[in-house]
Amino acid sequence: MKDTMGRTSPCLGLIFGLLLAASLLADALVRERRLRSVAGIWLHLWIVLAVAGLVQALCGNAMVSSLVALGLVAMLALVSNAKNAMLGEPLVFSDLALVAAVFRHPQFYLSALQTWQLAALVAGAAGLLALLAWQFVAAILPHLSGLAVLVAALLTIRISLMLPPWRGLAVVPDARADLARHGLLASLLLYWWRWRASEDPAPCSSSLSAPASAELVVVVQCESFADPSELFGDPALTLPFLAAARGDAWVQGRLLVSGFGAYTNRTEYGVIFGRDEDVLGFRRYDPFLTALGEASHALPARLARAGWRSLFVHPHDLGFYSRDTIMPAAGFAEMVGPDAFCMPAKGEHRYVTDAAIADVIMDRARSAAGPTFIHAVTIENHGPWPADSNGHRSTAYLRLVAKGDAMLARLIDEIATLRKPAILLFYGDHRPSIAGLVDPGGNRDTPYVLLRFGADGALLSGSGQPRDLSPAQLHHLLADTITA
Repeated sequence: MKDTMGRTSPCLGLIFGLLLAASLLADALVRERRLRSVAGIWLHLWIVLAVAGLVQALCGNAMVSSLVALGLVAMLALVSNAKNAMLGEPLVFSDLALVAAVFRHPQFYLSALQTWQLAALVAGAAGLLALLAWQFVAAILPHLSGLAVLVAALLTIRISLMLPPWRGLAVVPDARADLARHGLLASLLLYWWRWRASEDPAPCSSSLSAPASAELVVVVQCESFADPSELFGDPALTLPFLAAARGDAWVQGRLLVSGFGAYTNRTEYGVIFGRDEDVLGFRRYDPFLTALGEASHALPARLARAGWRSLFVHPHDLGFYSRDTIMPAAGFAEMVGPDAFCMPAKGEHRYVTDAAIADVIMDRARSAAGPTFIHAVTIENHGPWPADSNGHRSTAYLRLVAKGDAMLARLIDEIATLRKPAILLFYGDHRPSIAGLVDPGGNRDTPYVLLRFGADGALLSGSGQPRDLSPAQLHHLLADTITA
């Protein structure tokens, strides 16, 4: 067989055979490492062939397309291992929906990679692009051959997913176990396939009755807010205002979040929409991808049907996770985004401060003309946080989490001065991932406190007994408290 350059070359089958063998070796390096199932290997091979066929259809060179496909497998393996080490979770299909966000907000993602890993990704991507340009083939036949391989691979994958045993694979979400069982590429495909088949719940038409117990509800999801005395095993590091709020709270306890070091959106979704991850199924990995179909279940939407006005406050790009579309559909009448804040000057802060968000919350609370719900998502305490040289704590994290603690104290004091029935819910979205110091293998819970204020501004005492709740259960607790 002649290649497109006019020289004798190995047959196309040999090239793709070597590609498939090498790709299986790359997949074997992905954590969790275990002997892959035959069904998983079958899907893996056809996915790799589909990628190689696509690239050959574009560039016309079988050898280059094989290298690109192999490079993609190696890159996904590297990224999955880096994510697993930092966040305790392998790459899942919903992560691929955030590829554009990596370029818009690289600081959120590239910190998960070590320097050599980042350098390898950049060098590899640049090398592959250069190779594609250099080895582009003008003749049409090699392009058509690649297209034929692509179509055959996609048809084989599609038919396989409809037949046993593939039809019965990965029917219940368990990302780590399924990756170990079936491999990275197969689990990405299977999870996307299950997610795609999921359906929206029936619309929720119920509203929250006009309550006598509150005229103002303030909810603050505080970035990476966790008790450092638990993180670093030192009681002297207890946050003083959190400790005081726990003593005064109507209800307080541990928020049982599923993510570690990331996935703000999972906690945010649970508290706003009130649907637990067991109900979400494969939607749990990024519930914002399907949140528009569940908007009627959101607390602001139910409050709006009872005459409340809701505001969403977040000082970062509202297009991130499509909040600019999802939150209005979920019942928020006003979106308070970056334009409402003075952006930090260079060298001042990385992000808008918790104190600045507290300013906005209280300005809106004081000017509220009727029952008002304010949901704020902070960002000041976003990582990375380097560990101290002694390896026992992170001064950077302690400094920033103290800002969240001070915000809690300030909101309690200033809401009390409004002299109206009010509720304040304050919680952390996830624990911080601090390499070598706070790792994903331990507990994942964060603190929450729910405080009630009487018409005179005095705090109302609750049972004092801590309650462990999921984010969705916290949603229902809040709704019950509003209507109590």
